[in-house]
Amino acid sequence: MWLEVWLAALSTLCAGLGVRGEHTDYSRRVSLQYNPGTSDKSVNLLHVRAVDNVSTIHYVWSTIGAPTALLIYTSSPTSELNINWTKLTSREPYGAITIQPSSSVLYSTALMFTRIFEYSDVNNTANFSGTAEKSFYPTYNLSDFKWENANATLNTSSLTANLTGRHKSESFQNGSVIFRVSAFGSSGRDLASPRLLHTANSSKLEFLMSEVKPRGNNSRFALEMFTLEKKEGCKKMVSVRSIDDEYTPTIFEVAQLIANMPNDSHAQGYFQWKSVAYGAVGGKRADSLPCQYYDLRLTNESLQFPSIVHAFFGKDLIERYNVEAFNVSFGIADGDFYDKHNFLSWSALIGYGTPPKDTFSTLVICIMAVALGTPLLLLIVGAVVVFSLRNRVYSSYEPIN
Repeated sequence: MWLEVWLAALSTLCAGLGVRGEHTDYSRRVSLQYNPGTSDKSVNLLHVRAVDNVSTIHYVWSTIGAPTALLIYTSSPTSELNINWTKLTSREPYGAITIQPSSSVLYSTALMFTRIFEYSDVNNTANFSGTAEKSFYPTYNLSDFKWENANATLNTSSLTANLTGRHKSESFQNGSVIFRVSAFGSSGRDLASPRLLHTANSSKLEFLMSEVKPRGNNSRFALEMFTLEKKEGCKKMVSVRSIDDEYTPTIFEVAQLIANMPNDSHAQGYFQWKSVAYGAVGGKRADSLPCQYYDLRLTNESLQFPSIVHAFFGKDLIERYNVEAFNVSFGIADGDFYDKHNFLSWSALIGYGTPPKDTFSTLVICIMAVALGTPLLLLIVGAVVVFSLRNRVYSSYEPIN
């Protein structure tokens, strides 16, 4: 009976912790649109609009030029995205993307995915920064890719869509690169590895390479990204130690690219990921590929790659913003190369406010409760039994004459 009561109480505790530990009541009303305002299917633009009672977060994802994500936070729940499609698809797209009312925009930033590097890691060191120049294969510029119609993959119920691209080279004859976009209306944990913890203020990106033919037997890959921030502020790369739980065992690091704006009362944007990629569909532990990130480098020169960044931030963005680049490489020393599975997946969150932080999961808490509570319970039960036996009176006792 004691054991049954204990297990029932433990089950109730775990259920309660599961609700409180990974979910909150805060939510946003979220919608996902494809090419709002035009019927042109030759270009891709996805608009995620996340609204609460006092603000709106606009995410704009596009493959017009290099794949790019804009994050725009406004102080109005009725702010709208306006697109001048004629200007956007011209050679001078400056001002083609605006928010109305413009005075409601409190914060904006961008993340641009520019190049995929492939290099020959003959010594299997997975040291992208220390690789000799002659070991690099010709770079894949993502602005040169041909992108499929994303509307065919749009799911307004699950708030997901795929931006699928292919290069003209022979390596992509049967292969592709996908930027999978997901939006969220509330807090929770992603179902796909590495089970990222998201909030209603974030959107997820999943980068996938599938069936791309490597140009060598020792090929590894790295992804280059550009980001920007106002001159008076800066972005910084932060490494956060994470707990080890059942979602991503052996992975103890979360990387965060965070905006740092002095004398600013409201929150800023972030880009967050766990330091792991996966070499097979399903993302099991055996398929994990630890990944590395490299220091931000200030470019402060005209962006060499066309993108919707110019359409929103204008022609003179270099004068008003710091443009920085960084790389993320995939693989670990003495690990498997890309050609083992011909597959690679990596996930990250882009969002506004405070980045999500992992806490002990429900399973770990329950295991700890059982490990610590069971011995104590047995001790108490044993003491009760011993006490009961010592004080028991036997009515059949007869004294010896």
